Order: sequence, then structure tokens, then C-alpha cells
Amino acid sequence: MTDRRRFLAAASGAMAGAAAALADAPNVIAQPKVQWRLATTWVPALDQLNGAAERMAKVVEEMSGGRFRIEVHPGGQIMQPFECFEAASKGKVEAFMGAPSYWWEQEAAIEWFCTVPFGMNAEGMTAWLYQGDALKLWEDTYAFFNLVPRPGPAFAPQMAGWFRKKTNTIGDFKGLKIRIGTNCGRKVYVRAGGTAVLTPAGDIYAALERGVIDCAEWVGPHDDMRLGLHNTARYYYYPGWHEPGTMSEFTFNRKAYEALPVDLRRTLDHAAAAVQVYGLSDYHAKNATALQRLKTEFKSKVEVVQLPLPVLRDLKKLAAEVVRGESERTPTARKVHASFTKFQALVGPWDHVAEGAYHQFVAV
Repeated sequence: MTDRRRFLAAASGAMAGAAAALADAPNVIAQPKVQWRLATTWVPALDQLNGAAERMAKVVEEMSGGRFRIEVHPGGQIMQPFECFEAASKGKVEAFMGAPSYWWEQEAAIEWFCTVPFGMNAEGMTAWLYQGDALKLWEDTYAFFNLVPRPGPAFAPQMAGWFRKKTNTIGDFKGLKIRIGTNCGRKVYVRAGGTAVLTPAGDIYAALERGVIDCAEWVGPHDDMRLGLHNTARYYYYPGWHEPGTMSEFTFNRKAYEALPVDLRRTLDHAAAAVQVYGLSDYHAKNATALQRLKTEFKSKVEVVQLPLPVLRDLKKLAAEVVRGESERTPTARKVHASFTKFQALVGPWDHVAEGAYHQFVAV
């Protein structure tokens, strides 16, 4: 090989090496690190719900190779639980995890993205969000508040709640003061003659124990026992007609979200979707274990009781009136309600054929 050829070969190798180094350089030195804070609406004792936020943060950090870190703060740590929505909207924190139904006063339509009485189950809600037009409607609704929503894990089906006295007829709700988490659910109880309040999770036990309220619902056996509610009332009623498919949310400040590099935005979106699976399976397993404990360790103190069918029929009739009325509050609520109703009519027959008869059979 001539000297000239040796020179060209060496130069070509050097250029190739330099090109490879430049290609790799962004992955080594030019990747900015992102630090976010995420506040939840739930007190630290609620390990299943806060655990979902912690898992999401962990997935984001691992998938981004440490470039994107989210610090999770349970309710009450850096702000009060119901301050999260406004704080994220104003950019005081970059993200929050909560239940959309908490923010119904901001816009009536928001409640449908969480659940409504006698609505779809968790599978139906997830299908509506990802296979229907619900996620687009939700994004459009939150855009006004400078927020970007993503579905979190469903924490449903739920229980109807803890009661000191047995409920035999719809008239037994008259005069009761009830803690319930959803706007529509509260208004159903009011129509039934009761008084309904929204109490933060951490305050439910004290309110029920001191008689400030007569009965309360939170979520299901695991979370309810974490709050000590099994020590406050004897009768634990099901099913959770008011929250059949409750969805949580991971919601981000729009400016912070759009400032992320595209790959980190996608990482965040996919992490939220992945945690839906982890969260729902965790919810299912933990509640099965807790229900077993209630029926064995606490069988002398707690009775797990089904609401009588006539009571459920009366509640369903009242709920239809309430939901219809709430859907007329704003044009957006009307639009979202129409989408929800259409999708529920689509998946309802499939739920009945695929699962309804089967569950009735295996329960015998």
C-alpha cells in the first residue's frame, strides 16, 4: 500500500470514529436532567393509591436512565389534598395524582372521567378512554386549566360503605349524614332524604367515631381498613353503586409537560399506562386479602352485607335523575355525558354476555 493510500485509510477511520463519537455524545453529555414534584390527594396511610404514584415515578426514572425524576408527596405533605388541582394548574407543582370527581366544581363534565352512579365498570371506563373518544374529551376539558390528564389506575369496584344501622329500605337513608366521595353520589343520597358531605380520607375515621357523620364510604376493604373504618361501624355494605368504575388520574402542568423532550413525554405517557395495570392488579389482590380478614379476624365485629335489591332499584332511579340533571349544567358536560352513555350502551351487553352469567354461575 502506498503512503497516500495509508493516509486515506487512516483519515477515513478517524472520521468514522469521530462520527460515531458524535452520534453517541448526546446520550452521554448532552441529556438534560428533569426534576418534578407530584402531589397526591391521599394521606400516607393509603399505601395502594400512593404506591401507584411511587411506582409511576420509579418507572419514569428507570425508563429514562435517570434523566427524569419525579418526587412524590402524599396528601398533606406539601399541600392539603384538595389543593392539588389548582397547584398544578398554576405551576406550583408539575403534577398530581387524584380522583377527577374531586374537581367537579371546576367543570361538571370532569366527573364523568372518574365515574358516575351505575356507570361502567373499570374495564368499560378504560375502553372508553383508550378506544373511544374520552381521552380526547378529557384533554380538551383540562386544556382550559393549563393541565394535561392521563388515566391512572382504576380503584374499583368499590363498596357502598360503613353503616351503624342496617339499611332495609330507601327510607332508612332519611336523616343520615353520609360521607361520600362523588358529587353525583352525594346528590343521590340527598334525594333519598340524607345529608351528604365530602370529607378528606384522613378525617373520615375521626368524623365517624365522634358521630359527626353517621356512615361513610371510602374505597374498598384494604384502603378502608388502612383508615381504621372497620373499627367504627358494624355493617359494611356492597355493591358500590355510586362508584362502579372509579378511575384515578395522573395530571401534569401543561407548560411543564410540553417543555419535556419528546422521548420523555412518551416515557411519561407510557409509564402512566403501565401503572394502570400494576395498580388495578394490586387493588384486586389487596382487597381480596382484606375481605378475607374481615370475614375471619373481624367476623364478630363486622357484617359484610348486600344492599337489598329494592334499595338498589330506588337508588338507580334517583341516580338517573341526578346524572341527567348534572349533564345539563354545561355544554361540555352534555357532550361528555352523550359520549359516555353511547359507549356504555355499546359495552353493556358484552359485559352481561361475557361475565354476568358466568359470575352468577360460579357464585352458586
